[in-house]
Amino acid sequence: MEKKIFTLEHRDNSRITRIFQFTLGVICIIIAIFWLVFNLKSLKADNTLWITIVFLTGFGAYEILAGLGKTAKFVDISDEKIILKQNSVLPGIELKASDMEKIEILPLSIKFTMKNHNRHILRFGLSYTEIIIPAKDTITEFAGMNKIPVEMKDEEI
Repeated sequence: MEKKIFTLEHRDNSRITRIFQFTLGVICIIIAIFWLVFNLKSLKADNTLWITIVFLTGFGAYEILAGLGKTAKFVDISDEKIILKQNSVLPGIELKASDMEKIEILPLSIKFTMKNHNRHILRFGLSYTEIIIPAKDTITEFAGMNKIPVEMKDEEI
């Protein structure tokens, strides 16, 4: 089985968008440093300046990471493991085939039950439905290759 990556984003950012994000992030951090250096005496009296500096620094760091492509959300399926990165900021979760007990496939999500009884849920949502069927088929193929039981379930309301 070849390595397959399914993006959980609405669209891929173009090169111009990534350059703009990176530039905006650098500008935000420069402004935060400017506020810190030139208003150092005022910071003791006004806590809102600290909030502004923290926000600009955090937002700038996020935009730089987005410009570098580090905030992409995806599902990476290879022969021996699945990597789920469903959050822009947090790192991905690596699920090894040898640690999986079973996989439950629902209409809009997939539940991975591990041998240590932890559960990880991959939620697709309704906004990007083109990847649901190919991702489910690839995960079913992955489960068949690694002899992991697969249950097809319907969600009940």
